[in-house]
Amino acid sequence: MVRAGNRGMFGAIGTGILVLALFRLAQPIFAPLFFSLLIIALMWPCQLALQRKLPRLVALFITLSLTMAAILALGSSVAWGLTQLGHWLFLNAERLQAIYTVWADWLEQHGVPVMGTLSDRFDVRWLVGFMQSMAGRLNSFAGFAMLVLIFVMLGLLEVDEFGTRLASPSAQPHGSRILAANRTIAAKLRRFMIVRTAASVLTGLVVWVFTLGMGLELAAAWGAIAFALNYIPFIGPLVATTLPTIFAVGHFGSWEMAVVIFACLNVIQFVIGSYLEPRLTGASLALSPFAVIFAVFFWSFMWGVSGAFIGVPVLIAFVVYCEGSPSAGWLAAILANKTAEVPDA
Repeated sequence: MVRAGNRGMFGAIGTGILVLALFRLAQPIFAPLFFSLLIIALMWPCQLALQRKLPRLVALFITLSLTMAAILALGSSVAWGLTQLGHWLFLNAERLQAIYTVWADWLEQHGVPVMGTLSDRFDVRWLVGFMQSMAGRLNSFAGFAMLVLIFVMLGLLEVDEFGTRLASPSAQPHGSRILAANRTIAAKLRRFMIVRTAASVLTGLVVWVFTLGMGLELAAAWGAIAFALNYIPFIGPLVATTLPTIFAVGHFGSWEMAVVIFACLNVIQFVIGSYLEPRLTGASLALSPFAVIFAVFFWSFMWGVSGAFIGVPVLIAFVVYCEGSPSAGWLAAILANKTAEVPDA
């Protein structure tokens, strides 16, 4: 019995590894598929409300238009911010090179050999090219967005039929469990994204006002970048605070101002992300911080930026399915941060 149990466990682990390898190799298909499932869960109430008053295809067209507008707004905000930053770096390349030389000389005078190691490789043009390439990658999401749109269109047309098939007697008892889990997941994802959007908008506005008040150039760009990247836990806020800090060094030519900006931006991110957002989200979406970090980094490794974006929604779905399975309930208890429950707002 023990040996049979061990064989079953190793078989399940092996199957899981093969499935993840398939997800990795088939990224061009599975990444937009998972992304489209998230959008379907978010947009289905809109589609359902519209098709009660309008023809089904007209309602679908409106829903898809709203979806594309949201995707384009999110991607364009980052692309626009990075493009503005790249343009500024290009215009101020000589100034940045001079600041770097001064700092490198100061470090050498204090026994830190920089000129012999970094100066040969450092080139502001490389930094400009890097920023422009990042903006280009974001703009190249057109193909990804088109595939997502196709999946969303087909999925929205089949939600009712899929629910009917799951509720049919031939699909029981698993069909009813899957249907209940899907409804729970959809409700939690909608709540998560509503709260995340509100927090992202607030973060973008506060960062814009703060950088504008500090006299840091490109305040609107920093606000747009902070808004869009806030959808990616941990990684997004880290990038959104690091970029303005590095920029402040070249803009002010003072490390003291850079430290002040870095500290204040982190306070903004902490207050909104670690204090306000959990209270708006409530205990029903409380997840282990370690599980959230692992999900974001793991799915970003698997599928890049799109994986980092949907890492937490995938974790939420996984926890809900584990809660509905008697054999996997212990895993849901570990991943869900039940010890730090926060009363619902």
